[in-house]
Amino acid sequence: PGPAPWLCKVDATQLETALLNLAVNARDAMPDGGRLTIATTNRTVAAANGGTNGSSGELAAGDYVAIEVTDTGTGMTPDVIARAFEPFFTTKDIGKGSGLGLAMVYGFAKQSGGHVTIESALGRGTTVTIFLPRAAETEAAPAPAAARDGAPLPGGTETILVVEDDAAVREYVTEQLRGLGYRVLIAGNGPTARNVLYGGEKVDLLFTDVMMPGGMTGIELAAEAEKQFPALKVLFTTGYSDVPGLKQPRRGVALLRKPYKSRQLAQIVRQTIDAA
Repeated sequence: PGPAPWLCKVDATQLETALLNLAVNARDAMPDGGRLTIATTNRTVAAANGGTNGSSGELAAGDYVAIEVTDTGTGMTPDVIARAFEPFFTTKDIGKGSGLGLAMVYGFAKQSGGHVTIESALGRGTTVTIFLPRAAETEAAPAPAAARDGAPLPGGTETILVVEDDAAVREYVTEQLRGLGYRVLIAGNGPTARNVLYGGEKVDLLFTDVMMPGGMTGIELAAEAEKQFPALKVLFTTGYSDVPGLKQPRRGVALLRKPYKSRQLAQIVRQTIDAA
């Protein structure tokens, strides 16, 4: 941590998810080991200068807290850096990533009023910096979610099958749902999820990412599962704004856009399960 870091007003859960995504990317970039460093510094931007991914040029003038995630891994070429924030763009092998990790980080930073940059060199490593706008020092600390929204997060005891190829996102969602009381089964792709469904487990809700490796999308998985289990409720999730073929043909089918907050997850899961 840097000296006397300023306060920021952002969603803590989305920040945690962003850092998890960056840590997973750093791990994959260091197959033979290395060093992962997460540092915070205060930054003042005098004026926007129309820069690129490697600069703070897309930031409005003002004060920011910069969170730098640095690895000593393989690094990126300029061509890869230029496309790094595109949804579904990935340099990983099939089945090793969705290509949504950096896109989610970018979306979180922009949604928070900030920006994210990449500096990288082949063989020397990569630094991804998230810029978050400084909050007024006089702002009171945020109240717990239950106190702010007037009610605790809704939960339940039903069984949910989570289908997500990104290990960090899958672990995060599983932890959130189990904390709400649900029984959670997990799968990393469509074929594995299909085996779980046909294996005799009673599943109340299929919570699946839309775009996944393994030869089966979440839409195809849901369509097949609904034929076999007509009462199955389905909740899709995606970080992409427009997914052809994604429809909601009946009650009990819903869509949750990435990135999302813990309360959004809890509410839509409960609403989807309870839908008549």
